[in-house]
Amino acid sequence: MYVTADHLREQVIRPTLKYLGVWTPASEDFLLQSAVSAPELGLFSARNTGLGLFHITAAQHRDIWDRYLAFRPDMASRVRGLASQRAFLSDPDSELQTNLSYCTAIAWLLYQRSRVDTDTPAQEAVASATA
Repeated sequence: MYVTADHLREQVIRPTLKYLGVWTPASEDFLLQSAVSAPELGLFSARNTGLGLFHITAAQHRDIWDRYLAFRPDMASRVRGLASQRAFLSDPDSELQTNLSYCTAIAWLLYQRSRVDTDTPAQEAVASATA
């Protein structure tokens, strides 16, 4: 299946961020650039052990659930709503490979948690990461 950047932006990233209630043009651009330019960004750097569009490791995936979403039940419920019913319970990491919306949500949460300066817009973070 061939997916364009526009398709990814309009059919996956934007609806996912809107569903989570965190959509801004900057957050959308950041995730699109992360998907297209992953090696330059660090947080989603290309690596052999990562899963899915954003190369998220199984350890990062577990950590975001155990140390971040566990303390944010409303957001955890929203993210869980993106996952498939049965596959998530038997193999949660497979959702990173087969579910673009779920993978996008986890990528955004990893970025959100990693931000040191919460006043820095995502667009500025992209610019500084690729400079």
